[in-house]
Amino acid sequence: MITKLTRATFGALAFTGLAAPAAAQSIDETVNQIFSDSTGWFVNLIFSNFPGTSFPWIVGWLVIGATVFTLYFGFIQFRVIRHSIALVKGDYSDPKNAGEVSHFQALATALSGTVGLGNIAGVAVAIGIGGPGATFWMILAGLMGMASKFTECTLGVKYRNEYADGRVSGGPMYYLTKGFAERGLPGGKVLAVLFSIFCILGALGGGNMFQANQAHQQITGVVGQYPGWITGFVFAGLVFAVIIGGIKSIAKVTEKVVPFMGVLYVGTALIIIAMNYHLIGWAFGQIFAGAFTGLGVAGGMVGALIQGFKRAAFSNEAGVGSAAIAHSAVRTNEPITEGFVSLLEPFIDTVVVCTMTALVIIITQQLVTDPATGLYLLNEAGTSVRTIGDTSGVGLTSAAFGSAISWFPYVLALAVVLFAFSTMITWSYYGLKAWTYLFGEGDTKELVFKVIFCIFVVIGAAAQLGPVIDFSDAAIFAMAVVNIIGLYFLMPIVKRELDSYLGRLKSGEIKKFQ
Repeated sequence: MITKLTRATFGALAFTGLAAPAAAQSIDETVNQIFSDSTGWFVNLIFSNFPGTSFPWIVGWLVIGATVFTLYFGFIQFRVIRHSIALVKGDYSDPKNAGEVSHFQALATALSGTVGLGNIAGVAVAIGIGGPGATFWMILAGLMGMASKFTECTLGVKYRNEYADGRVSGGPMYYLTKGFAERGLPGGKVLAVLFSIFCILGALGGGNMFQANQAHQQITGVVGQYPGWITGFVFAGLVFAVIIGGIKSIAKVTEKVVPFMGVLYVGTALIIIAMNYHLIGWAFGQIFAGAFTGLGVAGGMVGALIQGFKRAAFSNEAGVGSAAIAHSAVRTNEPITEGFVSLLEPFIDTVVVCTMTALVIIITQQLVTDPATGLYLLNEAGTSVRTIGDTSGVGLTSAAFGSAISWFPYVLALAVVLFAFSTMITWSYYGLKAWTYLFGEGDTKELVFKVIFCIFVVIGAAAQLGPVIDFSDAAIFAMAVVNIIGLYFLMPIVKRELDSYLGRLKSGEIKKFQ
């Protein structure tokens, strides 16, 4: 998840250096004011803190849910890793099964919606505020989030709609409706409609406009200033060319883009870490020491915990329900298998990619903490050079990578553009499925949404719409409120599916596909 940088760092990341005409500024200001006045209460409600703390209640909602699912399913994320990898490799895949994409393609599509700027800049924000110890809590929350993904994606496949032409539609809106009805519970339809509305709003804002805006800022940072609508039209054309073909077309792109950008980014990080191998042990020492003492930064241990949990929640979207829409398209007759595959997503997004970013920042900048001065840098003599004042995120990450590899800012720009593009095409699918749930299936209805989505790409690249994005962020996390309520009522169904599948797997009834 890369959108929830906006509330703390939106000005620093999204709108630096954009010289808009006075008329455009006037339009932006008018739209900002309208949205701020009419939706500010909703944004504040979703992102408000627990009384007397600096801990957002929505993060607690996600972490508590992840903990419940982890315990209820017996730490499933640690028991089936080997089988999950075998499923991704296609060892158990029958191409004749219902669905549109392979296990690997479904995983790549979902990852393209979560791996993004949050992994680059968001981690730097967490470390800058909570110290290196935030990394420990980020990893822990990511591991627990694997159980949330497992639960929602299993349900996504079990209750999906399968059509005669081979297409499928799935996600929380379907399992809230059909699952609640199956259990004789009221309110499923209402929850499904609320989820769909929030999903469409989130897709057009955080999953679209914010991505286009960030991509434009990164490009202009390398090539110089030019009008944002040019970037918008280019991206809109590319996005439309992909999404017009549906999930199969999206999956064909993401299965290539996601591994490429992942290897590019993580590979660069590993090279830098290897160049500073003598500091790896010291860096982990800072992480563990900071996790339990906080070393005086931003509220001590509690501050480190809050920042780590926030980064994990805002990065991997576990519990939000969005990924269940992508995973629902998988080719399988066993819903639980996609639950196994999906739990790899938070591991890759948070435990691997976010941790690589954190290690590079800590090692190359030699970030340490002190109870008196807070977060500071060391010089070669081991004494404090300066206190870190800039926690805006992308600047710290860029400086960290650039200190070891001078040309990395160009790689970072490419990574942000790829992350933005892949996130847009994935969220277009999420928004589309919510749209068709509300308004019905059909080529014309789908085309209307796809055109609207591409128009918002241009708007996002050209305009400065801070409160609009804040509102869409709030909508995305409102999805989690609705979704996790549903998961609590439906998790016994997942438990039944799990016990049945593992029993048949152990007995040898389920075999690798030849």
